[in-house]
Amino acid sequence: MKFKTNGLIIKEQSIREQDKLITILTASHGVIRAFVRRAKNIKSPKCASTGLLCYSELSVFENKGTYSVDEAKSIEMFMGLRKDVVKMSLAQYFCELSLNLCPKELEASEFLRLILNALHLLSNDKKEPLLIKACVEMRLMQLCGYMPDLVMCDCCGEYESPIMTFIPKTGKLFCESCAKQNGALGITAPLSVITALRHTIYADFEKLFSFSLSEDSLKLLNTITESYLSSVTEKDYMTLQFFKMMSD
Repeated sequence: MKFKTNGLIIKEQSIREQDKLITILTASHGVIRAFVRRAKNIKSPKCASTGLLCYSELSVFENKGTYSVDEAKSIEMFMGLRKDVVKMSLAQYFCELSLNLCPKELEASEFLRLILNALHLLSNDKKEPLLIKACVEMRLMQLCGYMPDLVMCDCCGEYESPIMTFIPKTGKLFCESCAKQNGALGITAPLSVITALRHTIYADFEKLFSFSLSEDSLKLLNTITESYLSSVTEKDYMTLQFFKMMSD
């Protein structure tokens, strides 16, 4: 069976001297792995268009669960990422998250839309990297069905208090009073950070990245989002550690 689809290359591996095995996040088929013959030949039109972090129009052939790319034409190369090691390391973290969390061989248009928008904003300096990162982490959790309960305090139902505590292991929220009474062990944050955290989950997609925080508040927000994602997935991400090292 042959089909055409648009996809983002989230991983590439060398196979023999001229060929590659690539992993692609597509709208129609989710995450698939495909062979690309002669893709390492710089004269081949498939060379650049099947490279890491390239968004391309692909002609794919499937036979008994094995995929191969016959033709590829690049749509977006995200050149701004390739000139900055911090941006590139964050983009690779998004690729690792996609590899682990996006559906395999199933429809994944919302996942692809999220990652492409994040890469566009990052590549073009439209938003702070930490803001983009927090949005991607929490919206991926939402798309995967791991919705934290951020509507109100899990104990008394209070919607807002000046200080609130988020529990990464349960995804629950406590007001300042209930957190003290119950000895809740979590991450304490001011209301501004909690409001931003709620935004990453509940905002319409078109407004997902439309908020701002101070540098310190962004760092705290990222501590929360990283902790929740790590707790849910029970996985450490090497690309995240590299991004942090490059950001210091």
